[in-house]
Amino acid sequence: MHKPCAVIPVYNHERAVPAVVAELLAGGLPCVLVDDASSPACATVLRQLADHQQVHLVSLAVNQGKGGAVMVGLREAAHLGFSHALQVDADGQHDLSDVRRFLEQSEVHPQALICGYPQFDASVPKGRLYARYLTHVWVWINTLSLQIRDSMCGFRVYPLTPTLALINSVKLGKRMDFDTEILVRLAWRNQPMHWLPTRVHYPADGLSHFRLVHDNALISRMHAKLFFGMLLRAPVILWRRWQA
Repeated sequence: MHKPCAVIPVYNHERAVPAVVAELLAGGLPCVLVDDASSPACATVLRQLADHQQVHLVSLAVNQGKGGAVMVGLREAAHLGFSHALQVDADGQHDLSDVRRFLEQSEVHPQALICGYPQFDASVPKGRLYARYLTHVWVWINTLSLQIRDSMCGFRVYPLTPTLALINSVKLGKRMDFDTEILVRLAWRNQPMHWLPTRVHYPADGLSHFRLVHDNALISRMHAKLFFGMLLRAPVILWRRWQA
C-alpha cells in the first residue's frame, strides 16, 4: 500500500503556510498540519485551513520544536491510515513542483526513504551554508559512509513503519537537530535511502526560527553523541558493509 500525505510543522508562519497547503492540495496530497504552539493569529489561520476535508490539524499547547512537531505529525499520519509522509516546511522554502517526482520515487521504492539534497539559490544565509559542510563531514564519520548526501534538508518522504519504529524506541532531538539525527540513526538500521535534487529558497515570508549560535551548539552536541554511538556500532556497520 502506498497512501501518502504531507506533514507540515508550523510555528508562526501564517503568511506562508496557506500557499503551501493550497499547492499540496492542488496536487492531490492530503495535509497534516502541526501547530507548534503558534501565536493566536497563526492558530486562527490553521483552523481555517483545517476546514478543508483533506487537511488535518494537530494543535500543541507547548512548543516542541521542529523535530518534536514533525514526530507528532508522523504519528498522526499513521493514525489516519497513511503509509508515507512527505515532510514539508511551512515557510515556503521548498520547491513544491518537486512533490510529484518525490512521491513517484516513493511509490516505486516504498521501503525507501526518499531524501532531497538542496540546490540553493542566492537567498541562502551564508552562515548556515558553511555550517552545513561541517555537518556533512560529521554525518559521514558517524555513519562510516558517504551515503547521506545532505542530512539537513527536511524535504523527504518517510515510510512510516520503519520511521515510527525508530521514533518510538529512541529519544531523538526535538529541534533543529532532528533532521540530521533521524537520518543517521536510520542509516545505522540499514534503512534504504534514495536521493533527489531539489531547489531551496530561504524563506518566502522572511521568518526563520534557526538560531545561529544556539542551534549550532545543539547540533554540535548531537554530533558528539552520535560519534560515541557510532563507535559502539562500528563493528556491526563494517561487518554489514563487508557482507554487502
